[in-house]
Amino acid sequence: MRIVYLQQPTHDPAASAAFYRDVLQLPVEGTRVRIGWSEIELVPAQGVVGCTHLAFNVAPDRFEEAVRWIGERAPILQDMGGTSRFPLARGWDSESVYFAGPDCAVLELIARKRLPAPAPVHGPFHGSELLCVSEVGLPSANVTGVTRSIGNHFRMQPLEEPTPVFAPLGDHEGLLIVVDHERRWFPEQKRLPWAQGVRVRVQGPPPGLCLYDAQGWELCSVA
Repeated sequence: MRIVYLQQPTHDPAASAAFYRDVLQLPVEGTRVRIGWSEIELVPAQGVVGCTHLAFNVAPDRFEEAVRWIGERAPILQDMGGTSRFPLARGWDSESVYFAGPDCAVLELIARKRLPAPAPVHGPFHGSELLCVSEVGLPSANVTGVTRSIGNHFRMQPLEEPTPVFAPLGDHEGLLIVVDHERRWFPEQKRLPWAQGVRVRVQGPPPGLCLYDAQGWELCSVA
């Protein structure tokens, strides 16, 4: 499943665009950001802005360089024990580092070992090596119901066994991280999730479906 478009509300679209351009070294046109096959459109928020979550795929053999690169450019987020790198086994088979983005966003670089390796790159890491938006956080008061609806209509299955408060839906190319609206974002577990006005477009059958949640986000499928 590929996340091809994301509408991201922000307090200051121009400042957020500058973050993606100057900090993450991504191509930006106005308030549109290109990351591989994904596009982020930064739009003015209609009210108070909360903390969103996005993850970006990186090649596993470039993860060490990516960690060094982002550590020089943005605040790294740690868990309560001071850990800042998070390897996951089971269905994930990945390693992640989290960092702070605009409007208290919890952003993540994740190396997924089950994906085909891109062409080898050597030397210092550059933002052009970010492959795509591979995760979007979607809070809900009914994680179980949303999980069932997305599975039935969008044909997305959990990457691991879902719980009433956490369900990663999709695959290694793209995941919808459906969380309880009162479950604070990993790893700091300080920031409540928010997605009011977030619009997500995913590629995959069947196109033309849309799902809306009371937390204010929208998910649609496109061809």
